[in-house]
Amino acid sequence: KRYKVTPTSPVLLLAVQVSIYTIYSLLSLILVYLVGSLFFGVRLPGSVGIFLVSYLLVMLSTFSIGMMVGGVAPNMKAASIVASVLYFPMLIFSGATLPYEVMPTALQRIADILPLTQGIKLLKAASLGLSIDVAWLPLVVMVALMIICGGIAVKFFKWE
Repeated sequence: KRYKVTPTSPVLLLAVQVSIYTIYSLLSLILVYLVGSLFFGVRLPGSVGIFLVSYLLVMLSTFSIGMMVGGVAPNMKAASIVASVLYFPMLIFSGATLPYEVMPTALQRIADILPLTQGIKLLKAASLGLSIDVAWLPLVVMVALMIICGGIAVKFFKWE
């Protein structure tokens, strides 16, 4: 309700929220990379620049899904439930927690429809220095998600 008195547009409010969480996400990325490289010898054989661009794309696509859920849901409780229902299967089956490669083929096919699976595939390709031939589908999916879900988020933005 306090946003109702703010003389600004929904697009600017959403952009500010995305900016704040982008900073949080980038700080987390730096911390994870530092711990991985200092304590576990993790190296990034691919291009750091391509990895960062891929990371930003996956992050913005994921943010757009969350913003869309928040815009479409009738209230915060419903948004929280829908977000949890979307988040946990993606976290478990995308390859972020359990390696995608060790999943049974049937489960891989199901996981392939999850947006985060495509994001993880894009990040793996970027971090390993693989060619765009390997990552074109995840790249297209991430861009499409960002545009579609971001547009829906702006369209259904509510001040309440």
